[in-house]
Amino acid sequence: MTHAKDLTVHAAGCVLWRRSPVHGDVEICLIHRPKYDDWSHPKGKLKRGEDALAGALREVEEETGHTARPGAELPTLRYPAAGRPKEVRYWAAQAGPGTFTPTAEVDRLLWLSPAAARRLLTQPRDRDLVDALLESLRPA
Repeated sequence: MTHAKDLTVHAAGCVLWRRSPVHGDVEICLIHRPKYDDWSHPKGKLKRGEDALAGALREVEEETGHTARPGAELPTLRYPAAGRPKEVRYWAAQAGPGTFTPTAEVDRLLWLSPAAARRLLTQPRDRDLVDALLESLRPA
């Protein structure tokens, strides 16, 4: 017997951020995926047996060219994708060194203010992650 949980697509990603080299404010990295013509946070499916955080950091590096230093875990998003339930775990992650190289999977990358990132994100559910990131960066 197959359980619904077995059908769930497990993925992970990060809300990648940095301090602007110009004014020091928080900037958020968004990627453009030509296959879907959408703007999103870097994320991807986990490999079999892969730890979610390890997968999130791997996806960030594959899609943005940047290493990342993980911070707080952010809300998990759950939604249907291609007729199956999908669960994406997210972390706040500060961008480390790296250089973006366009690929067939990700052809553009932008660093934006939180307000601009919120406006550009294709999926409304991804906008809540911007707020969760900012909340996680507030001093306690």
